[in-house]
Amino acid sequence: MQRAFGRLFAAGAFALLATTLAHAAGPEITHFTLPNGIEAVIIPDHRAPVVTHMVWYKCGSADEVPGKSGIAHFLEHLMFKGTAKHPAGEFSQVVATIGGQENAFTSNDYTGYFQRVPRDKLEMMMEFEADRMTGLVLTDDVVLPERDVILEEQNQRVANNPQARIGEQIDAALFLNHPYHHPVIGWRHEMEQLTREDAIAWYKRFYGPNNAVVVVAGDVDPAQARALIERIYGAVPRRADIPAQRIRPQEPPPVSPRSLTLADARVEQPSLQREYLVPSYRTAQQGESEALEVLAHILGSGSNSRLYQTLVVDKKLAVSAGGWYQSSALDNTKFGLYGSPRPGVTLPQLETEVDAVLTQLITHGVSAEELERAKTRLIADSIYAQDSQATLARWYGAALTTGGSVEDVKTWPDRIRAVSAEAVQDAARKWLDKRRSVTGYLIKDTSPQVEKRS
Repeated sequence: MQRAFGRLFAAGAFALLATTLAHAAGPEITHFTLPNGIEAVIIPDHRAPVVTHMVWYKCGSADEVPGKSGIAHFLEHLMFKGTAKHPAGEFSQVVATIGGQENAFTSNDYTGYFQRVPRDKLEMMMEFEADRMTGLVLTDDVVLPERDVILEEQNQRVANNPQARIGEQIDAALFLNHPYHHPVIGWRHEMEQLTREDAIAWYKRFYGPNNAVVVVAGDVDPAQARALIERIYGAVPRRADIPAQRIRPQEPPPVSPRSLTLADARVEQPSLQREYLVPSYRTAQQGESEALEVLAHILGSGSNSRLYQTLVVDKKLAVSAGGWYQSSALDNTKFGLYGSPRPGVTLPQLETEVDAVLTQLITHGVSAEELERAKTRLIADSIYAQDSQATLARWYGAALTTGGSVEDVKTWPDRIRAVSAEAVQDAARKWLDKRRSVTGYLIKDTSPQVEKRS
């Protein structure tokens, strides 16, 4: 009787939370495009006297030409090397002096730069970013040492990280034709050959106002922030040779499951990883991406998920299990599953059990309770995330650089709320076909290690 009451209470609580979230209003967004092509989003948030300022460029590793992998990330580093107006280090020194934060990031589809500073320093940040948008100065004296920096970064983040290494291999096997198959940081043998001329060519091809999105989130008056954007960024001339469209090779229809094994002496815990080729929000049919979001949550998000409950709690075959879906991408994307077996359980045994969980869901669908729980949790997370200026700015920047719109971001909770149990089951049946997948085993290499002699 107590357990039945608990389920009834939980259902009532979820219904109440869902109703509350349905009426939650986000900030009023200002969105416009200037004559020189720069797109801008202003997100007011007056809870603290700070502002997050971001510039996103519609270029990432998937836009690189063959043989030049890593150039997008390399240029991200070089953007901090200074201009004729502001020597190397000045921008970062100013941000540090005023107590701000700054960083940058590169992905498959975009490159971004951001600062979090007191609100009265927003104009200064815009002036710095607008200057380096087209005024970057590069010489071999700054380019070649920075190439050593990214090579060391690759060494630390990938070469010495077995999880990262197998992730690279799975992506390379999943994307046979699309440039998502090469890592964002690049293949090391190609990174070693990157030059100043390569960096300048990339910069001139993609960096300019007509390929950029400015996002301002924080304690600003929208009209005043817009005036600053119009005056500062509006004065930057267009780049005439920036491609109007991002056209990339696409994947052929998958016809066979693929598998691989990576053995590494540093592995302490064996693991299973699987990725499926699935549509992103941009490439999906109406409602498909949202159904995949809910499916990923039901299958693999947290301790209440199907995979965790079945493999970790009930059958005690795994020490971890979960799943995820990467919805933000310009082209088709990835749906992932993972798990690590308990001692005495082999990876093939674990894989068989993972497949059984998938078969159960595909055959019998999802319950009304877990559907409601997943949708409510996803919507709640989107509401709670609005407490972070940076998160809000990232939502809009990522959407606008991967083919989405401001309206897409604003209406996401409503679209999640509309997902049905049938849509989730259909998504699982259609997209979690093993022929669309690559399965990777990460194991410990126990072979004798041969000492290298100098």
